[in-house]
Amino acid sequence: MDHAGAMEKDENRIKVKIAGNREEEESNGNECAPGEEGMEEKPLEKMTKAELILKANELSETANKNFALYLRSQADMENLRKRTEKEKNDWIRFSNEALIKDLLPALDALEQAVSHCVSTDDNCLPALTEGVELTLKGLKGALEKAGLEAVKAHGETFDPNYHHAVSEMVDENQKPGVVLQELQKGYLLNQRLLRPVMVVVNKKSPACGEDAAE
Repeated sequence: MDHAGAMEKDENRIKVKIAGNREEEESNGNECAPGEEGMEEKPLEKMTKAELILKANELSETANKNFALYLRSQADMENLRKRTEKEKNDWIRFSNEALIKDLLPALDALEQAVSHCVSTDDNCLPALTEGVELTLKGLKGALEKAGLEAVKAHGETFDPNYHHAVSEMVDENQKPGVVLQELQKGYLLNQRLLRPVMVVVNKKSPACGEDAAE
Protein backbone atom coordinates (compact mmCIF):
# COMPACT_ATOMS: atom_id res chain seq x y z
CA MET A 1 0.00 0.00 0.00
CA ASP A 2 1.36 3.43 -0.99
CA HIS A 3 1.59 6.44 1.26
CA ALA A 4 -1.45 8.24 -0.30
CA GLY A 5 -3.65 5.21 0.24
CA ALA A 6 -2.68 4.96 3.90
CA MET A 7 -3.51 8.62 4.46
CA GLU A 8 -6.93 8.21 2.81
CA LYS A 9 -7.66 5.19 5.00
CA ASP A 10 -6.76 7.14 8.17
CA GLU A 11 -8.96 10.06 7.13
CA ASN A 12 -11.91 7.72 6.59
CA ARG A 13 -11.32 6.20 10.02
CA ILE A 14 -11.29 9.66 11.65
CA LYS A 15 -14.52 10.64 9.86
CA VAL A 16 -16.27 7.46 11.11
CA LYS A 17 -15.11 8.17 14.65
CA ILE A 18 -16.31 11.80 14.51
CA ALA A 19 -19.69 10.69 13.15
CA GLY A 20 -19.99 8.16 15.96
CA ASN A 21 -19.23 10.82 18.59
CA ARG A 22 -21.88 13.11 17.09
CA GLU A 23 -24.50 10.36 17.23
CA GLU A 24 -23.59 9.64 20.85
CA GLU A 25 -23.86 13.33 21.79
CA GLU A 26 -27.24 13.62 20.07
CA SER A 27 -28.44 10.50 21.88
CA ASN A 28 -27.33 11.91 25.25
CA GLY A 29 -29.00 15.19 24.47
CA ASN A 30 -32.29 13.45 23.75
CA GLU A 31 -32.10 11.56 27.07
CA CYS A 32 -31.53 14.72 29.05
CA ALA A 33 -34.43 16.55 27.43
CA PRO A 34 -37.21 14.02 26.67
CA GLY A 35 -40.26 15.24 24.84
CA GLU A 36 -38.37 17.70 22.68
CA GLU A 37 -38.14 15.15 19.87
CA GLY A 38 -34.52 15.96 19.18
CA MET A 39 -35.16 19.69 18.71
CA GLU A 40 -33.48 22.32 20.84
CA GLU A 41 -35.71 24.93 22.44
CA LYS A 42 -35.14 28.21 20.63
CA PRO A 43 -35.24 31.53 22.43
CA LEU A 44 -38.45 33.41 21.63
CA GLU A 45 -36.58 36.25 19.96
CA LYS A 46 -35.06 33.79 17.48
CA MET A 47 -38.31 32.01 16.55
CA THR A 48 -40.13 32.59 13.30
CA LYS A 49 -43.71 33.80 13.23
CA ALA A 50 -45.01 30.27 12.59
CA GLU A 51 -42.95 28.88 15.48
CA LEU A 52 -44.20 31.64 17.80
CA ILE A 53 -47.82 30.86 16.87
CA LEU A 54 -47.23 27.15 17.51
CA LYS A 55 -45.58 27.93 20.86
CA ALA A 56 -48.46 30.23 21.86
CA ASN A 57 -50.97 27.52 21.03
CA GLU A 58 -49.06 25.01 23.14
CA LEU A 59 -48.90 27.40 26.09
CA SER A 60 -52.60 28.23 25.73
CA GLU A 61 -53.51 24.52 25.75
CA THR A 62 -51.39 23.94 28.86
CA ALA A 63 -52.94 26.95 30.60
CA ASN A 64 -56.46 25.71 29.80
CA LYS A 65 -55.66 22.26 31.21
CA ASN A 66 -54.21 23.76 34.38
CA PHE A 67 -57.22 26.05 34.80
CA ALA A 68 -59.60 23.10 34.38
CA LEU A 69 -57.65 21.19 37.06
CA TYR A 70 -57.82 24.23 39.33
CA LEU A 71 -61.60 24.52 38.92
CA ARG A 72 -62.02 20.80 39.59
CA SER A 73 -59.91 20.97 42.76
CA GLN A 74 -61.89 23.99 43.96
CA ALA A 75 -65.15 22.10 43.39
CA ASP A 76 -63.79 19.06 45.25
CA MET A 77 -62.75 21.23 48.20
CA GLU A 78 -66.16 22.92 48.30
CA ASN A 79 -67.92 19.53 48.26
CA LEU A 80 -65.64 18.33 51.05
CA ARG A 81 -66.40 21.44 53.12
CA LYS A 82 -70.16 20.98 52.69
CA ARG A 83 -69.96 17.28 53.54
CA THR A 84 -67.86 17.98 56.65
CA GLU A 85 -70.26 20.72 57.76
CA LYS A 86 -73.25 18.39 57.33
CA GLU A 87 -71.54 15.60 59.28
CA LYS A 88 -70.66 18.06 62.05
CA ASN A 89 -74.25 19.34 62.29
CA ASP A 90 -75.62 15.78 62.30
CA TRP A 91 -73.18 14.82 65.05
CA ILE A 92 -74.29 17.79 67.17
CA ARG A 93 -77.99 17.08 66.57
CA PHE A 94 -77.77 13.37 67.34
CA SER A 95 -74.92 13.31 69.88
CA ASN A 96 -77.40 12.56 72.72
CA GLU A 97 -79.25 9.87 70.77
CA ALA A 98 -77.89 6.96 72.84
CA LEU A 99 -78.65 8.72 76.14
CA ILE A 100 -82.20 9.64 75.12
CA LYS A 101 -82.81 6.09 73.92
CA ASP A 102 -81.78 4.80 77.36
CA LEU A 103 -84.16 7.30 79.03
CA LEU A 104 -87.22 6.23 77.01
CA PRO A 105 -88.08 3.27 79.32
CA ALA A 106 -88.19 5.66 82.29
CA LEU A 107 -90.48 7.98 80.33
CA ASP A 108 -92.75 5.06 79.39
CA ALA A 109 -92.94 3.93 83.02
CA LEU A 110 -93.95 7.39 84.27
CA GLU A 111 -96.63 7.72 81.59
CA GLN A 112 -98.04 4.30 82.42
CA ALA A 113 -98.12 5.09 86.15
CA VAL A 114 -99.96 8.39 85.61
CA SER A 115 -102.35 6.76 83.12
CA HIS A 116 -103.15 3.98 85.61
CA CYS A 117 -104.00 6.46 88.39
CA VAL A 118 -106.21 8.53 86.08
CA SER A 119 -108.14 5.54 84.76
CA THR A 120 -108.86 3.83 88.10
CA ASP A 121 -110.86 4.88 91.14
CA ASP A 122 -108.83 2.73 93.52
CA ASN A 123 -106.21 4.16 95.84
CA CYS A 124 -103.22 4.17 93.51
CA LEU A 125 -100.75 5.93 95.81
CA PRO A 126 -98.80 2.78 96.83
CA ALA A 127 -98.61 1.56 93.23
CA LEU A 128 -97.64 5.04 92.02
CA THR A 129 -94.92 5.30 94.67
CA GLU A 130 -93.50 1.94 93.70
CA GLY A 131 -93.63 2.85 90.01
CA VAL A 132 -91.84 6.16 90.59
CA GLU A 133 -89.14 4.43 92.64
CA LEU A 134 -88.54 1.89 89.88
CA THR A 135 -88.51 4.67 87.29
CA LEU A 136 -86.03 6.69 89.33
CA LYS A 137 -83.79 3.65 89.60
CA GLY A 138 -83.90 3.12 85.84
CA LEU A 139 -83.26 6.81 85.21
CA LYS A 140 -80.21 6.82 87.46
CA GLY A 141 -78.90 3.70 85.75
CA ALA A 142 -79.22 5.29 82.31
CA LEU A 143 -77.45 8.47 83.43
CA GLU A 144 -74.68 6.53 85.17
CA LYS A 145 -74.17 4.59 81.96
CA ALA A 146 -73.61 7.94 80.20
CA GLY A 147 -70.90 8.90 82.73
CA LEU A 148 -72.95 10.69 85.41
CA GLU A 149 -71.77 10.26 89.00
CA ALA A 150 -73.05 11.82 92.22
CA VAL A 151 -70.62 13.91 94.26
CA LYS A 152 -70.10 12.63 97.79
CA ALA A 153 -70.84 15.29 100.37
CA HIS A 154 -72.63 14.16 103.56
CA GLY A 155 -70.08 13.50 106.30
CA GLU A 156 -67.21 14.67 104.09
CA THR A 157 -64.92 17.62 104.79
CA PHE A 158 -66.08 20.71 102.92
CA ASP A 159 -64.31 21.01 99.55
CA PRO A 160 -64.94 24.27 97.64
CA ASN A 161 -64.05 22.49 94.39
CA TYR A 162 -67.12 20.26 94.65
CA HIS A 163 -69.30 21.73 97.44
CA HIS A 164 -71.27 24.98 97.53
CA ALA A 165 -72.00 26.08 101.10
CA VAL A 166 -75.30 27.93 101.51
CA SER A 167 -75.46 27.98 105.31
CA GLU A 168 -73.74 26.83 108.50
CA MET A 169 -74.90 24.95 111.57
CA VAL A 170 -73.32 23.90 114.85
CA ASP A 171 -73.12 20.19 115.66
CA GLU A 172 -71.02 19.34 118.70
CA ASN A 173 -70.75 15.71 117.57
CA GLN A 174 -69.07 16.61 114.27
CA LYS A 175 -65.79 18.26 113.44
CA PRO A 176 -65.86 21.84 112.16
CA GLY A 177 -65.95 22.03 108.36
CA VAL A 178 -67.83 18.76 107.94
CA VAL A 179 -70.87 18.70 105.62
CA LEU A 180 -74.00 18.12 107.72
CA GLN A 181 -76.72 18.21 105.05
CA GLU A 182 -77.13 18.02 101.30
CA LEU A 183 -79.73 20.48 100.04
CA GLN A 184 -79.22 19.64 96.37
CA LYS A 185 -77.18 16.84 94.87
CA GLY A 186 -74.11 17.57 92.78
CA TYR A 187 -72.87 15.52 89.86
CA LEU A 188 -69.76 14.70 87.88
CA LEU A 189 -69.87 13.92 84.17
CA ASN A 190 -66.98 11.67 83.20
CA GLN A 191 -64.99 12.92 86.22
CA ARG A 192 -65.63 16.60 85.37
CA LEU A 193 -67.79 18.71 87.67
CA LEU A 194 -71.23 19.22 86.18
CA ARG A 195 -72.91 20.80 89.21
CA PRO A 196 -71.61 21.32 92.78
CA VAL A 197 -73.48 20.06 95.82
CA MET A 198 -75.45 22.63 97.80
CA VAL A 199 -74.56 21.86 101.42
CA VAL A 200 -74.86 22.94 105.03
CA VAL A 201 -71.48 23.01 106.79
CA ASN A 202 -70.70 22.50 110.45
CA LYS A 203 -69.06 25.57 111.92
CA LYS A 204 -66.92 25.91 115.02
CA SER A 205 -69.01 26.42 118.16
CA PRO A 206 -68.51 29.58 120.26
CA ALA A 207 -67.28 27.45 123.17
CA CYS A 208 -64.57 25.93 121.00
CA GLY A 209 -63.59 29.40 119.90
CA GLU A 210 -63.28 30.61 123.52
CA ASP A 211 -61.19 27.57 124.47
CA ALA A 212 -58.92 28.20 121.51
CA ALA A 213 -58.56 31.87 122.51
CA GLU A 214 -57.63 30.91 126.09
